[in-house]
Amino acid sequence: MVNRKKITVGVTGLNNIDSPGPGIPVIRSLKESKIYDVRIIGLSYESLEPGLYMHELVDYSYQIPLPGAGVESLLQRLSYINSVEKLDVIIPNFDAELHNFIKAEKQILDAFGIKMFLPTLEQFDARQKSVLYNFGKENGIKVPYSKMIFSAAEISKLQHEFTYPMVVKGKFYDASIAYTSDQVTSYFHKISAKWGLPVIIQQFVSGQEVNVTAIGDGNGNCIGAVPMRKLYITDKGKAWAGVATDDSELIDSAKKVIKALKWKGGNELEFIRNNDGEYFLLEINPRFPAWVYLATGCGQNHPEALVSLALGDKVKPFNEYIAGKMFVRYSYDMIVDLKEYEKISTIGEV
Repeated sequence: MVNRKKITVGVTGLNNIDSPGPGIPVIRSLKESKIYDVRIIGLSYESLEPGLYMHELVDYSYQIPLPGAGVESLLQRLSYINSVEKLDVIIPNFDAELHNFIKAEKQILDAFGIKMFLPTLEQFDARQKSVLYNFGKENGIKVPYSKMIFSAAEISKLQHEFTYPMVVKGKFYDASIAYTSDQVTSYFHKISAKWGLPVIIQQFVSGQEVNVTAIGDGNGNCIGAVPMRKLYITDKGKAWAGVATDDSELIDSAKKVIKALKWKGGNELEFIRNNDGEYFLLEINPRFPAWVYLATGCGQNHPEALVSLALGDKVKPFNEYIAGKMFVRYSYDMIVDLKEYEKISTIGEV
């Protein structure tokens, strides 16, 4: 790896816990780049995000305001961080933060020279869970029927449109299968308290869960796509082990979605394969998944490609990958100095 270009990249999503964020897998992919020699600046929201203390991966870290603080707070904090670090690129990795970063993308570029490669607000909204069913109808993609509800009073009327079980989803995260109206009510209150309204009710489809990590160039072209079949799922519904599959139908479906949306940036497409072998699109997540490092292990370094696209370089689409590669997550205890925790908690950097 000689003559690699030195760049500094800010990365969010450092919560590498039992429900991990994509930040650490994105960083691992960038550290293995054959094009870039990357200095990583971690951007965190909480003082106990494990990535803050993974110094072999994250060179320096700063806390940034929670998304609810708004765009101006984000810009003020980035102004300070950039004055020290001179960031070239930022890769946001949380659904909830993307709205602010998308709104501020031009300001961040004009004021600080920091580049990103994000979907437009129109693209971001077009793949929301609340409108995904209509998107599927318009583009010939099978999507389970879904409906938004805004109050618990609407639950009694769902029996006219759905049969049990049904899936209760948050607008950003969380999904639970309900077998009774009491369970729907319980999940509604739990999810709305955490993620706000609306809550999405979706037709339940039984089958095998399969996902695709993909990246689009913003012009309708798919730069890369790797499908994964879940082998082990946690009680939070997260894949703890999975295998890359040789599935041309899933790749074609990913290309179809990216073309229809003219998607710009990374994404994750969640499918379920029913007992008849039909694929149903469940969600389009507007950022890389937490298992994106599997794609790197299969020969498609999507985070590296995203950085190239952000910097305005031409990127040749990946045409192949190695199927049969697996990922298996694990947990381990890091021993860190309390002073580091105190430093990030008090002055917001470490």
